[in-house]
Amino acid sequence: MNFNLTQEQQQFADALRRWIERDYSFEQRNRIVHSERGVSQEAWRTLAELGMTALPVPAEQGGFDGSAIDLMVVMQELGRGIVIEPYLSTVLGTEFLKRAGGHDALLERIAAGELQLACALGEKQARYDLFDIATSATADAGGYRIDGVKTVVLHGAQAGALIVSARSFGATREMAGISLFVVAADSPGVSRRDYRTIDGQRAADIRFDNVQLPAAALLGQCGTGWDLLDAVSDYGAALLCAEAVGVMEVLNHATLDYVKARQQFGVPIGKFQALQHRMAEMFMQLEQARSMATLAAVKLASTDIEERRRTVSAAKARVGQAMKYVGQQAIQLHGGIGVTNELPAAHYFKRLAMIELTLGDTDHHLARFVAQPGFQQTA
Repeated sequence: MNFNLTQEQQQFADALRRWIERDYSFEQRNRIVHSERGVSQEAWRTLAELGMTALPVPAEQGGFDGSAIDLMVVMQELGRGIVIEPYLSTVLGTEFLKRAGGHDALLERIAAGELQLACALGEKQARYDLFDIATSATADAGGYRIDGVKTVVLHGAQAGALIVSARSFGATREMAGISLFVVAADSPGVSRRDYRTIDGQRAADIRFDNVQLPAAALLGQCGTGWDLLDAVSDYGAALLCAEAVGVMEVLNHATLDYVKARQQFGVPIGKFQALQHRMAEMFMQLEQARSMATLAAVKLASTDIEERRRTVSAAKARVGQAMKYVGQQAIQLHGGIGVTNELPAAHYFKRLAMIELTLGDTDHHLARFVAQPGFQQTA
């Protein structure tokens, strides 16, 4: 199989990398992190001008109809710059709208860079089980009424619209009875508590109190949203794997440069064989993670649902193991300075920690992988 990038994919990657190096340096990123809003409208406009917001949108709505491989390339570059703009949350929201159909006007606004999305899926009792939903959706006056609370919604306070999972019927942990809705963030009854996560990103806890929605807000069919929710969460997990590869690339290079420059006993510490072995292992962990991230992106297009689930969970688990090793070794090889906010390595390490905890950690995906029928048949 040919894993080389196409000319268009390479152009996207090169354009993003040039912009990050020129206009999104570590110092500029820190200023954005500590700003009141926590994201940059100027950076978002640039992403739109570069075609990044149009990439996941179908051509019929003014987009480029990008594949998962195209998005993988973009996420790797955003990982290299630890970009904190709400790109991933918007891409995932776009995927919900694309698969559900019937929301062309919203997709056109996303392609133009006029609308940012967030996905309000998690709840405090659910941990990583997205089917564990207490938020309710009640049929009301030709539409629906939403009541409940969603937690740690990435860029929830910055988004103009929210993709919300709610339960139309059934018990809290049943997969049947789940519905998905698109909700304007300024709808009456929606309240958002914004905060900064440990990696500098923004998240919000969002309360829905008697939020009235028209029937057109429903994505797909009422009570049948689990398959869509499961597919898009796998899509997000695969993109997170790609982002992690970009983060680990930079962290590896930064650590290698440091051990070449740091002197001990009159020589660079990189000359010590034990540290050379650790750097070699970091490189191997990165390359294994890259292979699994690529495989996951390829398998997202599979019509075999079990194969998709199995591959994505294998990738998220393997990338999680690599992130732990690369991150911890990078901090140890930097020494005490490695945990200071003045050094970029500390921020890359924090981003890896948050990727591990988003859409299922290593243990969660190992358990999910083992539970798939394909594993049981070959064990």
